[in-house]
Amino acid sequence: MSLSRFNALQTMENRIEPFPLDMGEGVVENIASYFGENVFHDEAMRNHLPENAYLTVKAAVQNGQKLSREIADVVALGMKKWAESHNCTHFAHWFQPLTGKTAEKHDSFFTLTHDGRVIEEFTGSALVQQEPDGSSFPSGGMRSTFEARGYTVWDPTSPAFIMAVGEGKTLCIPTIFVTYGGEAQDYKLPLLRSQAYLDKATVPVAQMFDKEVTKTSATLGWEQEYFLVDEALYNARPDLSMTGRTLLGRPAAKHQQLEDHYFGSIPERVYAYMRDLETECHKLGIPVRTRHNEVAPSQYELAPIFEEINVAVDHNQLLMDLMERVARRHKLRVLLHEKPFAGINGSGKHNNWSLGTNTGVNLLSPGKNPGTNLRFLTFFVNTIAAVHKYADVLRASIAHAGNDHRLGANEAPPAIISVFIGEAMSKLLDQIAKGKNTDAKEVKRALDLISKLPNLEMDNTDRNRTSPFAFTGNKFEIRAVGSSQNCAGPMAVMNGMMGLQLEEFKTDVDKLINKGTGQDEAILTVLKGYIRKSKAICFEGNNYSDEWKAEAAERGLNNFATTPEALDVLGKKLAQDFYSKSGVMSKIELEAFHAVQLHSYCTKLDIEAKTLEEILITQVLPAVMRYQTELAQNISALRSIDMVQSSRLQVDLLKRIIVNVEAIQSGLKKMHEAHDRAHHANDIRTEAGIFCHEVKPQMDLIRDAVDDLESIVDDQYWPLVKYRELLFSL
Repeated sequence: MSLSRFNALQTMENRIEPFPLDMGEGVVENIASYFGENVFHDEAMRNHLPENAYLTVKAAVQNGQKLSREIADVVALGMKKWAESHNCTHFAHWFQPLTGKTAEKHDSFFTLTHDGRVIEEFTGSALVQQEPDGSSFPSGGMRSTFEARGYTVWDPTSPAFIMAVGEGKTLCIPTIFVTYGGEAQDYKLPLLRSQAYLDKATVPVAQMFDKEVTKTSATLGWEQEYFLVDEALYNARPDLSMTGRTLLGRPAAKHQQLEDHYFGSIPERVYAYMRDLETECHKLGIPVRTRHNEVAPSQYELAPIFEEINVAVDHNQLLMDLMERVARRHKLRVLLHEKPFAGINGSGKHNNWSLGTNTGVNLLSPGKNPGTNLRFLTFFVNTIAAVHKYADVLRASIAHAGNDHRLGANEAPPAIISVFIGEAMSKLLDQIAKGKNTDAKEVKRALDLISKLPNLEMDNTDRNRTSPFAFTGNKFEIRAVGSSQNCAGPMAVMNGMMGLQLEEFKTDVDKLINKGTGQDEAILTVLKGYIRKSKAICFEGNNYSDEWKAEAAERGLNNFATTPEALDVLGKKLAQDFYSKSGVMSKIELEAFHAVQLHSYCTKLDIEAKTLEEILITQVLPAVMRYQTELAQNISALRSIDMVQSSRLQVDLLKRIIVNVEAIQSGLKKMHEAHDRAHHANDIRTEAGIFCHEVKPQMDLIRDAVDDLESIVDDQYWPLVKYRELLFSL
């Protein structure tokens, strides 16, 4: 095998296993004893702030009240004392630009006075606002390069935390990121706007059933899927290190077809990584609770307890950073790309969304008798109606280059947005739509197993893994979000469309009430209409089937199979009205966001194409040519001694190599030509279309030829670490 591949495998085989996590003299601490120790949470605020400042901050978090600079000074002083007690030397505004990753600029507490004295200082101004260079982040044309000013502004609704990297500790303050003109340049501000709008729209509807409700909030529970590979093998694959996925690679004979990896025994090395990661998470207040093997080899998942949506999004962004940091500590690399390996499952990030009230009620909990639970039916039906109306906007929110590889594959929902609610709920809505009395019997049923086992209580919905939007008991699971994505994008859309729908619902109900109809009757009348109108979005069958694609088209549901197609929606009236009416984004922000997403798509495919060419020219083709020469010499030697018949296998292999090499050469030429057309396109949408429909197909054809070569070229020549080595080394 090639020297680089040999060295990588040797390094992996000689890897010293990371030492087990030690919580002190062999005693494992209870998680509760250190959970949130690096978070400026409620207890820390109460201990380090004067009572009036503490109560003011709490009011800002709970009721959206603004904080004065005077209070900010007091909070900054208390926060600094708390941070210094944890040996922090620096602080940073932590934000989420449109790169999809997090960003931070560190400043020291250390400063000099006018007379040269050294002091430690952290003022309210430094807490509330900083000024990073706005020109170096994606802005979609909102800012020119010479217009560099941008601001990060403190978000008091998400707690500050301490990030420990090695021996260094930094106080991190969650912030929004805006331009000099105040336009959003991040994912957090649109999410916060959507929260405020949803609360405003939800409270009046919730008060129809309970006058004590004064505040509502969305909750989110994400499920993060990921792959782990050995660091040495990762470094030996230029495509993994440059793009996060394998651009070449033949599936191993054994992969996931035995279905033995899912929920299987966690490998010891992976288990050590998981424990280390969970400890880091718990110190930062991230309530991760579940860990398990996923379907594909070397694929895993972790999931937390549900949280308020803004905090949940921050925690997921922080988690992804921690995952990569901890993986390096264990000589591993984490892959968050949606499809790092061909032929096996990719990774998603299921977003479980629900609505709760300040009185402690989950508005999407059906209870024992959903047929008579009018409050539940109201929010349940309105969610379905919202998805029906704004399905294309939701699809656009999960569109990006990585997700194009995953959507529609065997483990992921298709690009067609539909809603699964289960047999029991489907029958219930059908009864309501037809004006029949609903069955008030308990929907949950017990499955009587053998006598020695307790009865199994059945949920009122099954799970449909093929559905992109499924009701799962007391929440809706949005399964189409990609594993590397910021949850804030689809969650802002979810909040916004629900807010718009609830406002429409309240207006429709009030019209009937003003005409003398009783409230309950008015609500049911409106819900009946919504059920009938949104019936097309509900589908209980196999979303993977070709029959569903045809049926969906007949129902009027769109199938945007690629990112450029899906993003086109952002330029249409549906999305423009959605974002402006909900206040989630202004017109200029939406246009900029659209441009940023298209540019990101083009850039990622550009990097992939260049990386593929480099691997082919410098690694694959030289190896193939060496083997080709050896075959030709072997054939010549056999024929020189009249052993023509004995050279048949070699001749067939040589012909196959020649055909594949010609296919690679042809593909490279066509890819180059398409690449040049893309770079000379007049606008970013045209460029994206060329990358999508011309560059990418040539990359796929080249891959087919290379993967066939991998199956016949002598293993000692093949330069790239193979799937069997990448996926079965841990």
